[in-house]
Amino acid sequence: MDYQPQNDTWQKPTPEHLPPPTYWPFFLALSVMFIGWGLISIWLLSVAGLIGMIISLMGWIKQMLHDRD
Repeated sequence: MDYQPQNDTWQKPTPEHLPPPTYWPFFLALSVMFIGWGLISIWLLSVAGLIGMIISLMGWIKQMLHDRD
């Protein structure tokens, strides 16, 4: 039994607009790594990772809200 499509027209998938590339996910992952590294070595690395994570999340969310408009 062969599959027979009902119509032969193609439609573009939505959404057509892709968000621009950003560095914020990289910095977020780096910050999480510093938090983990600080847990096994010195607490200052965890503090730096936490600060970096907050800055990365704020920057990424700000960029997403700006791109939405």
